[in-house]
Amino acid sequence: MHNQRFCTGLLLAPLLVLLFAGRASAEITVEITEWNIEPAPVAIVPFGWSGNSTDAPLDVAEVIAADLRRSGRFAPIDESQMLGRPTRGADVDFDDWRILKVEAVVVGRVEQTGDNAYTVQFQLFDPFAGTQLVGYRMPASRGTMRRVAHRAADMIYEKLTGIKGVFATRVAYVTAQGEGEDRLYRLIVADQDGENEYTILESGDPIMSPAWSPDSRQLAYVSFEGSRSSIWVQTLRTGNRRQVSNQPGVNGAPAFSPDGRQLVVTLGGADGNLDIHVLDLATRQTRRLTRHRAIDTEGSWSPDGRYIYFNSDRAGGPQVYRVPVTGGTPERVTFEGSYNARPRLSPDGKKLAVVHNDRGNFRIAVIDLERDNQMVVVSAGRQDESPSFAPNSDTLIYATRQARNGVLETVTADGLIRQRLESRGGDVREPVWSPFPRF
Repeated sequence: MHNQRFCTGLLLAPLLVLLFAGRASAEITVEITEWNIEPAPVAIVPFGWSGNSTDAPLDVAEVIAADLRRSGRFAPIDESQMLGRPTRGADVDFDDWRILKVEAVVVGRVEQTGDNAYTVQFQLFDPFAGTQLVGYRMPASRGTMRRVAHRAADMIYEKLTGIKGVFATRVAYVTAQGEGEDRLYRLIVADQDGENEYTILESGDPIMSPAWSPDSRQLAYVSFEGSRSSIWVQTLRTGNRRQVSNQPGVNGAPAFSPDGRQLVVTLGGADGNLDIHVLDLATRQTRRLTRHRAIDTEGSWSPDGRYIYFNSDRAGGPQVYRVPVTGGTPERVTFEGSYNARPRLSPDGKKLAVVHNDRGNFRIAVIDLERDNQMVVVSAGRQDESPSFAPNSDTLIYATRQARNGVLETVTADGLIRQRLESRGGDVREPVWSPFPRF
């Protein structure tokens, strides 16, 4: 299996393509499967509501509480334990919360200001110090209220941990259902909690290697329509897609440059020899970076845009190398173990995630590039693959196996908190975490 992944999966049989765009009920649910820290108790008090209807369009407090709970770092107390339910900072009795030993209290209100116009306001307090840590007011509509709730959770999370929250981000992944000629592939985008899921491409042909643009507005991916591999870029808002590479032989493994103007891709002619190229999206011209009889594939940009990290078996087995974007001699990066593949750098450039052969198991490992390349294995499966960092560099998403199906998991970069994203969508694979949204 991993040899096929390393060779960009080009042994998959192409079928018939069909474009599709539409929303679906959430097929991903999140369950914390392992944590090695004690989550801090916090109180997310039900928000007040002032509007024309009986209830607010969304339970904002529940979304915030669910986000913090899923992080594994916080344990929101049940509403039945609360001694009071203030909705404004002036009404917070700090003694009530000190009795409950909660470390933070969030209160807020949703107010209707027009037919489809609302204001969401919240305040975060430290009950032991008796001080407000953050307070914010944000406009919202029915369609944007969940996103606003995620943004509130992001601000609360960052204030309490010092780490930027990623609750307002999205993930893209591929699902496969059915067998043989009836097998159907979908490229899906969803909020990081599995909500607001929609399909941007549905096809009878394999879909592989999705990659986000830096502004989160486009996805690049490999499609096997027309009985050959090709690389496409699709705009999410409009659904418009364009083919950017359809050269003879292999077209695979796209990844956007930090400025969004180029892709690093894997290309191979009729002889099947795979090398790393840079593709200019404006001109469609390619520039070859590696020239070796070995398999060079799965390129990934460094955040500063200076280097391309890639897999190569030029040393006898898959290892990670890097080469300057301007060209030059590749240098080897990984040395621990006989197999290190699918390199992905953290957005802060301090860590490198790889698929690592851990005593016969293919697992996700994180290499600390600032600490003498120290490696920590952070997953626990037998066939884990496709790591992708969250934009805060603190968490990864990857694919693993559960029985016969692929499923997704997330894990913190230190390996302390692991979650499984349960799916009803069949075989799930190739996850990739979006950058921070640009509001």
